[in-house]
Amino acid sequence: METRAKVVVVGGGVVGVSTLYHLCRKGWTDSVLIERKELTSGSTWHAAGLLPLFNMSYSVGQIHKYSVRFYQELQEETGQDVGFRKVSNVRLARQADRMDEYHYYASIAKTLGIEVNWITPDEIKARWPYVETDGLIGAIQHPEDGYIQPADLTQALAKGARDRGGKIYRNTLVNGFERTDDGLWVVKTDKGDITCEHIVTATGNFVRKTGEMLGIDIPVIPVEHQYIVTEPHPEIQKFRAGNGEELCVLRESDSSWYLREENGGLVLGPYEKGAPCCYVDGPDADSEYELFQEDLERLEPHIETAMARLPYFGEVGIKKVYNGAICYTPDGSPIIGPAWDLPNVWLNEGHSFGITAAGGAGWQLAEWMVDGEPTVDMMGVDPRRFGPYATRGYLKEKNEEAYANVFTVHYPDEERAAGRPLKTAPCYDRMKALGAVFGSVYGWERPNWFAPNGYGIDVSSLDKPDLHTVHNHPPAENGKVREIWSFRRSNYFEHVGNEVKHVHENVGLLDMSAFAKMEVSGPGARDYLDRILANRIPKKQGRIGLCHMLSLNGGVRSEFTVYEWAPGRFYLVSAGAFERHDHDYLYKLAPSDGSVTLRPITQKYGVLVLAGPKSRDVLQKLTDTDLSNDTFGWLSGKPISVGTASAHALRVNFVGELGWELHHPIEMQNIIFDLLMDAGAEFDIKPFGIRAMDAMRVEKSYRLIPREMSIEYSAYESGLHRFVHPNKGEFIGRDALVEWQQKGFKNAFATLEVHDITDTDARGNEAIYKDGEMVGRATSGNYGWRLGKSLALAMVPPDLAEIGKTVEIEILGKMHPATVIEESPFDPDNERLRA
Repeated sequence: METRAKVVVVGGGVVGVSTLYHLCRKGWTDSVLIERKELTSGSTWHAAGLLPLFNMSYSVGQIHKYSVRFYQELQEETGQDVGFRKVSNVRLARQADRMDEYHYYASIAKTLGIEVNWITPDEIKARWPYVETDGLIGAIQHPEDGYIQPADLTQALAKGARDRGGKIYRNTLVNGFERTDDGLWVVKTDKGDITCEHIVTATGNFVRKTGEMLGIDIPVIPVEHQYIVTEPHPEIQKFRAGNGEELCVLRESDSSWYLREENGGLVLGPYEKGAPCCYVDGPDADSEYELFQEDLERLEPHIETAMARLPYFGEVGIKKVYNGAICYTPDGSPIIGPAWDLPNVWLNEGHSFGITAAGGAGWQLAEWMVDGEPTVDMMGVDPRRFGPYATRGYLKEKNEEAYANVFTVHYPDEERAAGRPLKTAPCYDRMKALGAVFGSVYGWERPNWFAPNGYGIDVSSLDKPDLHTVHNHPPAENGKVREIWSFRRSNYFEHVGNEVKHVHENVGLLDMSAFAKMEVSGPGARDYLDRILANRIPKKQGRIGLCHMLSLNGGVRSEFTVYEWAPGRFYLVSAGAFERHDHDYLYKLAPSDGSVTLRPITQKYGVLVLAGPKSRDVLQKLTDTDLSNDTFGWLSGKPISVGTASAHALRVNFVGELGWELHHPIEMQNIIFDLLMDAGAEFDIKPFGIRAMDAMRVEKSYRLIPREMSIEYSAYESGLHRFVHPNKGEFIGRDALVEWQQKGFKNAFATLEVHDITDTDARGNEAIYKDGEMVGRATSGNYGWRLGKSLALAMVPPDLAEIGKTVEIEILGKMHPATVIEESPFDPDNERLRA
């Protein structure tokens, strides 16, 4: 066995072997793979082999698209049949919300270059006459979709990797990892040690044990998944013998199952409620080709609807029931990318659709490792999107929930209930008493909006008991819910509008304690920040800078508010959802000479945002600090007293109104909250939520990661010219950005007014057209209450980003004219912010 390698890939399922293949194809031919037993012996061998292109995640959609194309190329390259059957995939709809979901997805698919066709029940019946179409209102079809033989695919990948110089060691057990003094890794096995530069883990069901050996808690736990294989049906065999078309991969989303043909019989795979987590501490040491005892009782409701849709399924015997482990994460998407805290350790884990994702996951991980960046925005699958809160108990609840919701309608405003509340700011109960309807980000509870006192909707008027996946609301309390999820304007629309109007006319209070916070200090702190951020670091203590960390290619990786709150001590604030991601980069880029100290302080400080034209009147009642413009200007901060408490008041916000962010010791939050509410009573102060904030954000054309800012768009394409200064000296991504600029940009940031809107606004990811040709995509959208206009933020070709240019945007299957308007259409001169 080799004793040295560039990369050691641990795990010989389809994901690991694909990673080895792509590393070798990328030029790192001195890479090896170690598998404890035989290739495919974990989960790959019992996978149903489906290749679903449907996915609402941009990152996952790109990965799946690549895989489906690549598997066909791999067969040509290696000469090995991978068993790819391009029978297409048809997703059925039995309810209007499902059709909205399909329309929303179809627009996303167009921006990804994935072909989606609409197919009627009559067309389904004409092609597959044994499929019943009663109760269907429509369907979509992926013509490039189908299924594949997982073991054959894995062996073809292995051959391709070996042909390119990669080595595979089977029946070799990894029992530890060690870091050497010179920064290398030693992978310890029962057949000797291998010293390497990089480790990739693709260990599937053994991921919990892998994390233990690495000293990190990888947020993956498998869930049991069952599928049924029937005996052949004579009528299916007869139909095929008469040149009948092989059954598509049929998915009845509203009944939560997939079904396909196999050897004249059928394969049915339901995603049922109550499927348990498994291998919570990992499989037994001798586990190989392992299945669990089947439990058909859990599947009965799904079997009944499958028999109604395709009666042949109920007319033949069961040949085999597979009940095997599938890895899951809390949001159902895989984790692909760098491990936190550990240099040159890469994770390719948590694949619930591993056969579909394996090709694309290996491709992007190889790009990332060899070139330093992926070529696709991977924020949706980055391992660091979860934090230390995602421990075993939380994972069990969330992963079982993710499994049960595979086929539910994926509403853009959905907030799933399992594992909540978990992390709450001290003012949580106060906000709840005021009517807060909460959402969750990075484990934190945050008010999305506020319902009027006593507000509720009778849940019996919403549910359709004949459908398995119909729920468009959170769990009911006393038979009522306060929120209905939808792709359209929903019940909370007017209440969010009232919050916006109130902040605009009076004063509002918002909890933003979930912000990620880091103190950077030490004699080298300023130089360090100057080297990693593209903006100039404010030279004067108390000034605030909006600073971006660019990716190596000149895109945008992270965004920080930078505030020097004491000499040589800088306070960095970034998006709460990306705390581990942003802080991991800060740690890994920090000098090792001790000149810089990083102190994470997210949970030590709360943040309350006071905003609106009367915010100065409220806050001035509580502090002896002069809050006038002359002494406390926009984009500045200082420590102030707030009654008996204290805070750093930062004169910034994300809503475009006069206001302050009050960053305070978390233990003082409730006293500050109460003081603000009492002092604001005469000004009619009211709380407001994230949805109102987002509506106001769009009116100001404020960008978000990874929507308007991404590694796929240059910082200049995102319109960050005033925040990026190549002439200030070296910083990450500078030279690449300049080179990108010299080559010319394909995109430009634009703000659109969308016309002829009645009940739905853009959400983001909608396709944008000019003269019938798709030319761009929306990145965000909302209704601008202060302007009285439906708005979208978008990336379009530079010649279409000029004010007054017209395009069309597709929203839920309908084309709407749109006009490019000035950036920051509400208060473009920031007069209200500077008031």
